[in-house]
Amino acid sequence: MISFLRNERRYMLLAVGFFTRIPVPMFGDFHPDDLNRSAKYFPLVGIFVGLIGAGAFAFASKVLPQSIAVLISMAMTVYITGAFHEDGLADSADGLGGGWDTERILAIMQDSRLGTYGAIALFFALFTKYQLLTALPAYFVPFVLVIGHAFSRLCALLIMADLEYVRESSKAKPLATKIKMPGLLVAVLFGVAPIPLLYWNFSPALLSAKDWLWLSACCLTPVALVWVWWRNKIKHWLGGYTGDCLGAMQQMTELAFYLGLLVWAQQL
Repeated sequence: MISFLRNERRYMLLAVGFFTRIPVPMFGDFHPDDLNRSAKYFPLVGIFVGLIGAGAFAFASKVLPQSIAVLISMAMTVYITGAFHEDGLADSADGLGGGWDTERILAIMQDSRLGTYGAIALFFALFTKYQLLTALPAYFVPFVLVIGHAFSRLCALLIMADLEYVRESSKAKPLATKIKMPGLLVAVLFGVAPIPLLYWNFSPALLSAKDWLWLSACCLTPVALVWVWWRNKIKHWLGGYTGDCLGAMQQMTELAFYLGLLVWAQQL
């Protein structure tokens, strides 16, 4: 049991070290397969990133307008992740926007230069996130950030469980083996664990059962639509996924979650 817990701690720290700039201990006996076993902690990393963004927003909003607090929060999450997922979104947009077959799309996605499609995708993603978070009630934003970062990373992980990796080699290759059911269950647990924070903001006496169902539908429907659309698009053009595709999925489902929540909040 002690050995199991020690190994799981190791896998969790590897996930944190791979997906963020948070310092973690160095492992002298690292093996690429360890990184694959750490994939189940992807949503947990999202919780950590969301908490950092939520903390930055909470502190900044004490002395600054909500719009500036949102910018500071976004800057913190981009910094702490090294723009890892934003880079995936940009590369995916460049590849699928400028490529005409699988080979060409993959070649463009591997190019480190930022193209027109990638720049446009990044601008709209960041601008949309800023607008959505600014439009939400301020007291809601810290909770929303934790949920959005965790749940969107679960959405990316579900692609790993569903599709095959299509590149022969890349920095994401050690992470690309299909996740097994026990690991997927752990990921689902961490991905949905923060969701009750959404309902915690309201007394059950204030909202009817119909209201709770409407809230759930508003939040989940846009995420599901984006997930299905992106999954089918990369399946059609690539036959599977790459690490960039996972980053794009995380970014788009996070935005979809905020959008759905804003639709619901407008009815309050």
